[in-house]
Amino acid sequence: MMSTYNWIDTIHVTEDMLERKDQRLPVIWISALDCTGCKEAFTRSFEPTTLDAMLNFISLEYSELLSAAGGFQVEAHKESIFETYKGEYILAVEGGIPESDEFLMIAGKSVRKEIIHAAKNAKAVVAFGSCSSWGGIPAAGVNPTNAGDIRSVIPEDIPVALVPGCPPIPEAMIGTLLHVHFHGELPELDKKLRPKAYYQKTVHMTCHRKSFFDQKLFAESYDDDGARKGYCLFKLGCKGPAAFNACESMGVDRCIAAGFTCIGCSENGFWDKGGFCGGKKRIK
Repeated sequence: MMSTYNWIDTIHVTEDMLERKDQRLPVIWISALDCTGCKEAFTRSFEPTTLDAMLNFISLEYSELLSAAGGFQVEAHKESIFETYKGEYILAVEGGIPESDEFLMIAGKSVRKEIIHAAKNAKAVVAFGSCSSWGGIPAAGVNPTNAGDIRSVIPEDIPVALVPGCPPIPEAMIGTLLHVHFHGELPELDKKLRPKAYYQKTVHMTCHRKSFFDQKLFAESYDDDGARKGYCLFKLGCKGPAAFNACESMGVDRCIAAGFTCIGCSENGFWDKGGFCGGKKRIK
């Protein structure tokens, strides 16, 4: 599929803004109960590439996984960013946040308390992934962590944007940060605090298989003739009609183009509502 996505148009950037904005946006990225999938996605942005974004627009000052330094050095650097760029940096959070401190510590400190501490002087907080946005897999079913989302631990007066997905679309992650870089504020959000540019339509509404849905042409299994012809996957459990995401609208091949149904990974509670579990609801 040929990409028609233009990130400059998505975040309303003009050429003169590209020339004027020469200071990169400082970002502190803290990981809670996660699988590192969001960071993996972040490194795979296609347009713009992650490399272009980080060389020109974003300064990733701290990440437990991606920082070159480690140990005392990187922790000291993180603390210095809180003061040097007070009110200017973005706090990115990945993963569900455990209510009980003993389930996750960073450098001997509670990850929950570290997130609260980092959020105090941030320009805004961006939750990357369904785990930090809604609680996600760490909060699914029966688990001992009592994991919650980002809004359960930070004050209401701190601006928050949710970029859900498991993982999120790389360009949606980069695009949200670039909007803050160029405009000095979070992009326009919907009532669930998601950037409207990426979450205003369901996957179904922009799906390249929608014409088959309208004609009532469905695949009955993953290896039948209908599947080979690219028919709609709704009968196989596709959750595209209820999932708000830009997977299909950006013109970049993703799950449905690969022949698999949408699992609704950007929606609250997607794991307990089916997810990879074949539609079986997990016991609370």
